[in-house]
Amino acid sequence: MSPLQTLRAVVTLILAPFLTFFVSLFALVDMLWLRRSEWKAQQFPRWWGKTICRLANVRVRIEGLDKIDPKQIYIFAGNHASQFDIFAFQGYFPYDFRWIAKKELFNLPVFGQAMQQVGYIPIDRSHGRQAMKSLDEAAAKIAAGKSVLIFPEGTRSDDGRLKEFKAGAILLAIKAGVPIVPMSFNGSYQVLPKGKVLANGGEIVLRLGAPIATQGFKAKDKQQLALDLHQAVADLLDTPHLPEPEEREGQAKI
Repeated sequence: MSPLQTLRAVVTLILAPFLTFFVSLFALVDMLWLRRSEWKAQQFPRWWGKTICRLANVRVRIEGLDKIDPKQIYIFAGNHASQFDIFAFQGYFPYDFRWIAKKELFNLPVFGQAMQQVGYIPIDRSHGRQAMKSLDEAAAKIAAGKSVLIFPEGTRSDDGRLKEFKAGAILLAIKAGVPIVPMSFNGSYQVLPKGKVLANGGEIVLRLGAPIATQGFKAKDKQQLALDLHQAVADLLDTPHLPEPEEREGQAKI
């Protein structure tokens, strides 16, 4: 990493928490006392994502927008290779969408309140009745008109390889009954691998595939849909990083 990039990475690391706080505060004020529009309030997180990318010298390019209808509700499902997946999608994806986030984040001061006000969707990632209830509630919000992005792997990849997809995320899509759009984040692992704190800079390419219909699928079909979606995402990666055959047999676990 060059000295200039190191400086940019350090500045990004220092400023990111402050940017997150102030963007959350502005969005909260906008929602509670000014325009009170979820759609208009999205300008704040969009600016946040784009600003962090620019500070870190990360360029973002999107391919495949011609495959989707901007008026259609979708669940976008992609690989999760880096924290910059979030910054890139938030800052540069041109269509209206919301995030699904674990419910604990909604308890954070200012940040959690802002997430709730702008329409982000909480999910209970534990097991049992409460988790299924939150899944049903999230599916209802999506079906009512909120596109979302999910990471079916459940967490960031340790090595950049595409991991197995959790069936819980797929069940959400089946319950919502909206098409799933496979997508890939290419180059984000090279920008900031898991465990690192200083971004390398570079280019991230978000590549969209053809939507996959979920109507007609039942809960019992979640494993097959998970496998189909996994393959669709792998096909969009510059380097597929498919797991070995013995690993694929275990895919689509809860």
